[in-house]
Amino acid sequence: MTDHAPLSAKRVALLVEEDFEDRELPLLLELLRAEGLTVTVIGPVADAVYRGKRQEATITSDMAASKARVKDFDIVIVPGGYAPDRIRLRHAMVDLVRDAYEAGKPVASIDRGAQVLITINALRGRVVTCWPSIAIDVKNAGGQYVDRPVVEDGNVITARKWDDVSALTDVVVRVLGGTPAS
Repeated sequence: MTDHAPLSAKRVALLVEEDFEDRELPLLLELLRAEGLTVTVIGPVADAVYRGKRQEATITSDMAASKARVKDFDIVIVPGGYAPDRIRLRHAMVDLVRDAYEAGKPVASIDRGAQVLITINALRGRVVTCWPSIAIDVKNAGGQYVDRPVVEDGNVITARKWDDVSALTDVVVRVLGGTPAS
């Protein structure tokens, strides 16, 4: 792994809710931290345990979304699985993503996480990838769906699925000013 001294100062808001994709979120958290990034797991409630949709993984939140402020983070990442459907019902979580997007900060999603980007109207006119079952939702929201591991369009970064977590991590590291280890 290369030295990522400047990355240690970069702060990632990684959202969590029940029924996240078991194979994605824990690996993403591990890879981001391995790159030296400071990751705060943000859920509806602080210090709560959230379970993956297959009950194979758990993640504990560090902070409640109501306490999170966009000024405290350099990027916001939305998980996949069925968690995005729940996140869209959490005003504080949606507001955090919207505030980051409107501030021009990078917002990223993986899998069905693009549903949250649809909610904040961030996909109109953008090239986007996501889990195939929501490609029609992306198109209906004005985005152009492509089947690629990761797509970066302006400050919106999207990834398809758990197989693409490593590629997503590489893009996040590059966008935040580092050199990806892989």
